[in-house]
Formats: sequence, C-alpha cells, structure tokens
Amino acid sequence: MTATIILTVIIIYFSILLIIAYFTSKNNDNNSFFLANKQSPWFVVAFGMIGASLSGVTFISVPGWVDASQFSYMQMILGYLAGYIVVAFVLLPLYYRLNLISIYSYLDQRFGTVTYKTGASFFLLSRVIGASFRLFLVAGVLQYLVFDQWGIPFYVSVSITILLIWVYTFKGGINTIVWTDTLQTFFMLTAVGATFWLLSREMNWSIGDAIREIKQSTYSQIWFFDDFKDAKFFVKQFLAGAFITIVMTGLDQDMMQKNLTCRNTKEAQKNMLWFSLTLVPVNLLFLSLGALLYLFAQQHGIQIPSRVDYLYPEIAVNGSLPIAVGIFFIVGLIASAYSSADSALTALTTSFSLDIIGIDKKYEAQQQIKVRKLIHIGFSVLIAMVIIIFEWISNDSVIKLLFDAAGYTYGPLLGLYAFGLFTKLKINDRISVWILLAAPILTFIIKYLTIHFNTSYQIGFELLIINGLISFLGLWAISNKGDLK
Repeated sequence: MTATIILTVIIIYFSILLIIAYFTSKNNDNNSFFLANKQSPWFVVAFGMIGASLSGVTFISVPGWVDASQFSYMQMILGYLAGYIVVAFVLLPLYYRLNLISIYSYLDQRFGTVTYKTGASFFLLSRVIGASFRLFLVAGVLQYLVFDQWGIPFYVSVSITILLIWVYTFKGGINTIVWTDTLQTFFMLTAVGATFWLLSREMNWSIGDAIREIKQSTYSQIWFFDDFKDAKFFVKQFLAGAFITIVMTGLDQDMMQKNLTCRNTKEAQKNMLWFSLTLVPVNLLFLSLGALLYLFAQQHGIQIPSRVDYLYPEIAVNGSLPIAVGIFFIVGLIASAYSSADSALTALTTSFSLDIIGIDKKYEAQQQIKVRKLIHIGFSVLIAMVIIIFEWISNDSVIKLLFDAAGYTYGPLLGLYAFGLFTKLKINDRISVWILLAAPILTFIIKYLTIHFNTSYQIGFELLIINGLISFLGLWAISNKGDLK
C-alpha cells in the first residue's frame, strides 16, 4: 500500500468531517459550542462516545497487548459496567440538577474557589497529556507509513493534523463533535470488523473457524483468580475498572460534556447505560482481532515487531494483504484518534473558558465568543507543542512515564467528589490545594517503594484508588469535624 493511497484516504476522510462541521456550526453561539443547546439525541451521543472512549491507543495497542496479558482486559471491562452505573445514577442527576456546563462548577458550590480551580486544573493537565500522547502514537504511525517516505518532518505533519482538527471544531464545538464522533465510531468499528473478516479469509478460515481457533489458543484466557499479587488478579482489575470509569468518564469534562448535551437526565442515563453495554462486545472484538493478528503472524512466519503497538499497522499495511485491509486500517486509525482528540480540544476550551477564566461572568456575549476562540487556538498550539516534545524526547520509557503520570491527576478528583458527595463536612478552601497536590506525590512514593524493595505485590491500576483514598483522608483531616454535630 503506497503512501499516496494512504494520503488520499486521509484527505477524503477529512473532507467529510469538514462538510459535517459546515452544516452543524451555522449560527452557533457559546451555548451551542458548550452544550449543543441540549438538543442531542441520546442514541447518537451513546454511539459516538464509543469512539471517544476507545481512542487511537486502544485501536493500536489493545491488539498488541494480547500476547502479554491475554484477554484479562475483559475483567476491567466488567468493572467499567459497575462504574457506569455509578455515573448514570449518582453523578448525572447531580450535574443536571445543578444545570452545569462545566462539571467542575460543583466544586465551587461545595468547597470554594481555590478547590474548584485546583480540581479543574488537574483535569486540564491530565487531558493535555492524555490527548497529546494519543495523537503522538497515531502521528508516529502515520509518519512511519507516509510522511517519512516524502521527507516531511514530524513537526510539520503534526502541525497540519492539529490544524485540521481545529478547523472542524473551532466554530461548532460540541455540536459538531456529537455528529463527527458518531461517524468516526462507525468507521472505526467497521475497520476492526472488516479486518477480522479479511484476515480470516486470508487464513482460509470462516468467521466460525477463526473464533474457534482463538478460543483454543493461549491468548483467550479471561479470568485470573490464582494470585492476588498479580496485576491481572480479577478483583484488582474489576475494582480498578470501576474507579477508572468513575473518574475518567464521570469526573472528566471531555466525556461528560457530550452527556450534558442530552435533553434531560433520563435521556442522558439511557445514553450512558446503552453505551456501557456496547463496550463489552466492542472490546471483545478488539482483543479477538489481536489474537487473530498473532495467529496470522505465526501462520505466515511474520516476525513480531519489538514494539507490539506496530503489529496491527505492520500486518495491515505491509503484510502483502489485499489493499482493502490497509484502507480499513487507515480509516479506523484516523477515526479512533481524532474522535478522542477533537472532543478533548473542545472540553479543554470549555473548562479553561469557564473554570479558569470565567468568561461567562467577565465578558459580554460577543466578547465571550472571541475569547473562547482564542483559548481554542491556544490549546491547539499547546497540544501540538507537547506532541513535538514527546518526539524530541524520543525515549519510550520517558513517554510512558509522562502518560502514566496523567493517571495520577484523577486521584485528587476522585477524593474531592467522594468527599463532597458522601460527607457534609466543610474544609479550609485554601489549605485543600496542598492536600490535593500531596496525594499524587505520596502515591508515587508508595509505588516506588514497592518496586525499590522488590516486594512481591505488584501495584497496577489500583494506584488510582490509593491516590483517591489519600486525597479523601487528607481532606477529612483538614475538615471541620464540628459540622458533624
């Protein structure tokens, strides 16, 4: 598959997105940009959220993880379902009752300005790092497949990519994102399903044969109950999945902004529940594709890349397969990457505009739009710069550390919201910031000590729970216990 064909597919794809942006951004104001005037059909939001929640990292990395972790990821998916129930019946009613645009406005009402802006800042930091890393991973694949062949520098290709995302989101905002994400989710799922079918055919298997071979392979183990010290132990992964969902969906402006575009609480809850149920078969499909890719590599004597993230692109584009496999892969890759990046850019703009600057209180309506557009440009430039910095570092372990660090920023949000919802205690607003900053540091020290002293216990995704618990206990320590009387 040539670089010219790949670039042609990219141009056609973005042209479709720009057409959608044109029709969804007419006569848009800030209310439309932030909340789509609360007119989004719940089933459209639910379908589009699949692509936004999976991202390019899932599209590329989950199939590659299968060799090391089998299907253990499904244990976390079950935890996700429990987390989505909490989001649907605890957090969504709260957000709709308070009529929030930014979900962090709750912190202002519950604790005070300093705590409010601290919580919003944790989200901004986490989302900038997360969105940049996701795009970096995809940009690296496209650079390898296309732009290196034409001698185009990495920073140029990244800048063009960010510019295209900015073009179709700067005016329509979430109103455009709801519809583009729906299209991108369709393309992503079609790409995975079509690749699975085409690979099976190349191996002279029917779909039924492929499923049977995957079941009989060593890759398909889902349940791990034997060793609680293992990072794949069921209880650890299930609880981690539940809490990750609560913070990375329910306490994340990016994900919740789409839900808040629904007409009312009941429609938002229907969206959340149907969306969560669809994630089970969707993620099982991704894992099954990963197993099939490894089986295909074994059957055809293909060497597994040292970086397993490149297994899927290597086979799809350079594996002597029909050109349709490569085209589906490129479309799915772009769809999965940009469905998360465009919504992240909109959410960052929303949170900074309302939570940090407070444009709704400082400026008149027309001036608000101008300021919001400048902020949107600013975050576009910032994400491009962070991606380029990742490339300059050129060290996978450092990049992984930076990406993992984003997970630490959700712990304080978990502790804050748990403390706000499940206690009636007051806290010193100005002291809380130090508690929230100390919690991730203490969490990092705990994980470092378990590694440094070679303890047999492996801290996995439950690090988030530890982080949230430290934040909660810290807030409890500085609270006014007299409020309990």
